[in-house]
Amino acid sequence: MTAEPLAFWFLSVVLVGSALAVVLSKNLFHSVLWLALALTGTAGVFLLLDSEFLAAVQLLLYAGGVITIVVFAIVVTERLVGQRISQTNNRIAGGAFIAMALLALIVSTIVRRPLPVTRLPAVGDLTRVVGEKVLTTFVLPFELLGVLMLAAMLSAIYFARPEE
Repeated sequence: MTAEPLAFWFLSVVLVGSALAVVLSKNLFHSVLWLALALTGTAGVFLLLDSEFLAAVQLLLYAGGVITIVVFAIVVTERLVGQRISQTNNRIAGGAFIAMALLALIVSTIVRRPLPVTRLPAVGDLTRVVGEKVLTTFVLPFELLGVLMLAAMLSAIYFARPEE
């Protein structure tokens, strides 16, 4: 067995374990830390698929940016409410049932029509193509997303400031 399948199975165990920890953790802050590990593991899977750009976006935007915003929101919310927030799992049995049904559907679909064993080689520099598309075709949504994130950051700063 080569290193690539070993890395895939290691990342699979990390992803499933951290995803379960996100859902089953009672402490909301710990849950966010487990989510950061799951998002970082997803970036590792992207690297195994030779998608360096997606791995970088996954690390920068999701594992870095979104997790920072969520931690900030938890801190601000706890400060506004004045008590520690805990995560409750009241409907874990229903969620487990739906997850198992979805897993059965995915496995049965893959068994009926197996995935190709060999990967097609990447054509050209995909990072360059994505960069050109973002800065030409999709420049307006990209800029609007930046303005939206700035507004969210300014709102968070406003609510986090000390009351006088």
